[in-house]
Amino acid sequence: MQKGFGIVGCGRIAPRHATSLLENPRAKLIAVADIIKNRALHFSRTYSAKPYFDYHDLLADPEIDIVNICTPSGLHASMAMEAFRAGKHVIVEKPMAMNPDDADRMINAARDADRKLCVVLQNRYNPPMQDLHRVLRSGKIGRVLLANVTVRWYRPQEYYEDGWHGTKAMDGGALMNQSIHHIDALQWLMNEPVDTVFAYTGTLAHQMEAEDVGVVVMRFASGALASVEGSTITFPQNLEASLAFFGERGSLKVGGTALNRKIFWKIEGELEHEKEMLTHDEIDPPSVYGTSHTYVIEDMIDAVISDRDPVTNGHEGRKSLVLVAAMYESAKVGHPISVKTIAR
Repeated sequence: MQKGFGIVGCGRIAPRHATSLLENPRAKLIAVADIIKNRALHFSRTYSAKPYFDYHDLLADPEIDIVNICTPSGLHASMAMEAFRAGKHVIVEKPMAMNPDDADRMINAARDADRKLCVVLQNRYNPPMQDLHRVLRSGKIGRVLLANVTVRWYRPQEYYEDGWHGTKAMDGGALMNQSIHHIDALQWLMNEPVDTVFAYTGTLAHQMEAEDVGVVVMRFASGALASVEGSTITFPQNLEASLAFFGERGSLKVGGTALNRKIFWKIEGELEHEKEMLTHDEIDPPSVYGTSHTYVIEDMIDAVISDRDPVTNGHEGRKSLVLVAAMYESAKVGHPISVKTIAR
């Protein structure tokens, strides 16, 4: 059963969606929309879809079942809720909204309209991340005691001069935009609530409203600790994006250009097989940036047909948003914040 798709926003991430749709026999890209007419026209020609210059016209298209929202983050909530009112299912890019309250409104609107809401958290599907998930759930490394997120990326000043990047209303900074995938992966893999966060943020290398660097300490309900370092200041290029977990009987780290490389993989009783587990393709793999969108879209189609929640549904997307909101609040007030006060 083929489903019709429409893409709202023809910017940087939209080609990942379009390519994934074209590769899926159960999907058909019907239309695209962008307020920049030339961009909409070019995108529509490239991917053989109808162009719209007002997304409301796309929402009114009866051929479209599912809308992919690829616009600036501050527009996600309002556009998603309009899509639900128009009877469409929604796939929305990260972050799903700019605050937990808007995320709740999206979740409630999807429920009220009996439509599906899927958040693009594609890194969860990367093969090394799936392996990491299986090992942590198996208990092979025992209780996780310490974890770490490192996002050392670089953005030139020009990146923040397009009118929305780096603004608090439309984008957020290094934690909300660049690091949220990794923060999501951290909480997903730890599989337990975060108790408190204590954050410092700064705008040190750019002229912008939001932060270009954030450093955070987190305490989980079990007592395990984690640190998050996210920035866009590491001149002259992206240097590292990684997740590491240190347990009673093992230490694991995944990094690479898109969380696609096992950096170290040390498990009690399996150390002599470490080199066998780290094959050449795992040590130096090709980038998987964007390719895991395929799995997100396939899951959404199956969720619509089977009438179930998508794996990365609105409740899943909200979890990392709550953590970033707590980080921002901690940085603002200068002391640790209980995540429960933000999550309620």
